[in-house]
Parts: sequence; C-alpha cells; structure tokens
Amino acid sequence: MTSSHVAAFDVDGTLTMRDCVVPFLRRVAGLPTLAWGVATAAPTSVPALIRRDRDTLKAVATRAAFRGRGAAAVAELADRFAAEVADGWLRDDTVASLRRHQAAGSATVLVSASYAVYLRPLAAELGVDAVLATELEVGPDGRLTGSLRGHNCRGPEKVRRLHAWLDERAGGRSAVTVTAYGDSAGDRELLADADHAHWVADHESWSN
Repeated sequence: MTSSHVAAFDVDGTLTMRDCVVPFLRRVAGLPTLAWGVATAAPTSVPALIRRDRDTLKAVATRAAFRGRGAAAVAELADRFAAEVADGWLRDDTVASLRRHQAAGSATVLVSASYAVYLRPLAAELGVDAVLATELEVGPDGRLTGSLRGHNCRGPEKVRRLHAWLDERAGGRSAVTVTAYGDSAGDRELLADADHAHWVADHESWSN
C-alpha cells in the first residue's frame, strides 16, 4: 500500500442499510429466527437474550450456526450472500463516499464485527483493499468448529486490527491520515481514533 490516506468503513448500518450478521446466521443454520436458534442451542443464554448481551449471543449463535459445517460449503453460501448484499443492501451515500476515496487514491478498508467470510467477496466486488473482520475457526478436517479465530472484531479490537494492518502495510498509524465511517456504539473507538470521523445515520453523514 502506498497511499498516505486510509478510509475505514464499518459495514452494518454504515456501508449497508441493514444488519448482515443475523440474516447470514439464519441462512447458514436454517433457523426461522435467530433467537429461537440461540435459545435451543443454549438454554442458559436466555438471560443474555433478555439483556441483549451482543458478545455472548454472537458466540452462542456462531456455535449454533457453524459448528460441524464444511468450510467450503459455507464459503459458497457466503459468496451468494455477498452478491445479494451488493445488489440491494448497500447505502448509496456511503458507497459514494467510498468511491470518492478510491478515486482520490486512498486505500479503503472494511473494519467490522461482521464475518469476514462474506465480507471478502463483497470487498472484492467493491474494490476494497483489505478486510479486517471477525474470523471463523476451521478445524483440521475442513469443517468449522463453531468458534471464532481470535476476538470478535468489535470496539477496541477494530482499532487494534487497523493499527496492526497499518504497521504491516503503511509504516504505522502515524504515517497515514485515517478517515472512518461508523454508525453504532461499537464504532466509537474507531471513530475516536480517526483524523476525520463520519457518523452515518439515516442516509446522512457528518463529522464528529
């Protein structure tokens, strides 16, 4: 990467008009509702459902949806899902911002708690330079274990991974100007770390 400017985009609600994680989990698991699947997979998670503990629920839902499933089959499903997202779920305003950054020669990066398995084909379609997202663990038998590989890419983890990528590709955080786009509490750390932060909501964006 040679650009001195990096534009980092969250996905759910920022680059897309809706959450992607839950629809993808439902599709992989074949569940009528995610709450039903989580409660069935781990009845002890019901209190987490009530208090909306996102990290706990995502871990339980990941186990319910992915454990024992072939990685290649999930990747194929993820490719189709990414095509649907690109075809009808993207926000015109945020994509226009992404295109402006690309036209100006900036590097563009997706930094998201969404699963990297479907963000990579979406990023390829959009011409994005890198995906820093939640990774799924694959066992030696080529099947998903139902666990995450590393941490869920939320909050401070977004900043940590972006800095690690910049250390590897651009000479470190201090060598680049970062513009970030996000729309939720989970993006606050990423936005706070940026030189130029854009809070995206209701098809509008403005600097923090």
